[in-house]
Amino acid sequence: MATSTSTALTTLIRRRNKPTRAQKVERTRAALLDAAAQVVGDVGYVEASITAITARAGVGQGTFYNYFDSRQELFDQLLPAISQQMLDFIKQRGDAAGEEQQREELSFRAFFDFLSEHPEFFRVMYEAEIFAPQAYEQHTEMVLNGFVRILTKARSKGEIKGYDAAQIEALGLILMGARHYLCQRYGRQTGWKERLPEKVVSAYMRLLRHGLYGAAPEPARKRNAG
Repeated sequence: MATSTSTALTTLIRRRNKPTRAQKVERTRAALLDAAAQVVGDVGYVEASITAITARAGVGQGTFYNYFDSRQELFDQLLPAISQQMLDFIKQRGDAAGEEQQREELSFRAFFDFLSEHPEFFRVMYEAEIFAPQAYEQHTEMVLNGFVRILTKARSKGEIKGYDAAQIEALGLILMGARHYLCQRYGRQTGWKERLPEKVVSAYMRLLRHGLYGAAPEPARKRNAG
């Protein structure tokens, strides 16, 4: 009787732990997107074939068409999917901050940490402007909307002074541009093998503190000798 009960319990646990059909579908879709990101990161959009993507994902080519009608449809969904992963990663790090300047520093560091873990992201994004323009536009809006939301909140709390609401979008684009070129210089050119130099973080945050978040402190005056 005890053995029978134990067997039934084991069977019940296995059934509960067994992924649902919906979970299996989502896992396979995620595996295809992840594989596509890696392949595009290695060889670019032009050379990223369905054969290479499905082989990297460990699924048959026929399975691909259960999720995407074409290679282009996959490309159109690829960058936004990775962008959402990046934004979730950055938000999780930034949420630990007590105030907006600290949140921005944590988010800035998290952006580079994400790219070091997913070096394929930069090429996926960079080439998408040509090979998946709709995805590129969606990615840009996703990131910009995040900046606008955060900057608007900081302004409403009085942590950003001297800018009106109509200027918030421009500020978001400025910060996006800064991150883009900094990651190109201090990440892409080094093959994402080196940590972000502290001098870069210091310069970025000094610019924000004394440019965006307030005026630079007056230099100390020298006292007259004697």
